[in-house]
Amino acid sequence: MRIRISHSISYAYAEPARQITQILRLTPRDHDGQHVMSWRIEPTIDGRIRAGQDPFGNLTHTFSADGPISSLAIQVSGLIETTDLAGIVRGGLERVPPEVFHRDTLLTTPDEALLGFAEEATGSSDSDLSRMHALMDALHAEMTCHPTGKRSGVGAAAAFVAREGIAQDVAHVFITCARHLGVPARYVSGYVAQSDALPHASGAHAWAEAYLADYGWIGFDCANGLCPIDTHIRVAAGLDYADAAPVRGARKGGDGENLAVLVSARQADGRTANQ
Repeated sequence: MRIRISHSISYAYAEPARQITQILRLTPRDHDGQHVMSWRIEPTIDGRIRAGQDPFGNLTHTFSADGPISSLAIQVSGLIETTDLAGIVRGGLERVPPEVFHRDTLLTTPDEALLGFAEEATGSSDSDLSRMHALMDALHAEMTCHPTGKRSGVGAAAAFVAREGIAQDVAHVFITCARHLGVPARYVSGYVAQSDALPHASGAHAWAEAYLADYGWIGFDCANGLCPIDTHIRVAAGLDYADAAPVRGARKGGDGENLAVLVSARQADGRTANQ
């Protein structure tokens, strides 16, 4: 499948910013399940942009500009060819050993209720693969997933108590449970194109991956209750959202910020998913 991505991130400031620096994790890599045919990042103001990689091997672009800056947009566009590998991720760059992804973070710290749920949901499974599928199915049934545009930032335990959140939150809950069960797990940010099989397709998306000795890394999209298919485009991965956030940065001045995000993931047949 070929998927065309259009992603616009726009800022407006009531008080012009004197300086802006942003780290962008908005560029996907090739692996066996996806091929980047074209990709472009274009800021709408003059500045300096430097390409690099972070410790997890994610492609980064650091953009900086001097003010006064009253508005700024980052325009991302690209064309990706994908193949359905039933969620298995292979042929990509792996700079960090799986054992690192046993570690809890602020967003993936468990509580007793979450640990009990993980054990109950997977108690009848006889392999790590079947346990991860049982965990995904249980979370898909237990938690309500809202559109990505809603605010988040709560940890896995709080999201589980509420039994709702955006895809980012549901991924954190899965990761927390998987790590408690002894399975390395990581957070993935990316895009998903609309499909009849994906009720929570909103352009920008997030899911989790678990490492299984017999298979390697496998994706689990708990928001949609399935392993990633050829509608999914994988962009960045890390211990949690903080390691894979599409945009992080700082500014001097720029009070009264107003942010607008528009994402479109369009399949070759013309279907679209918009945020």
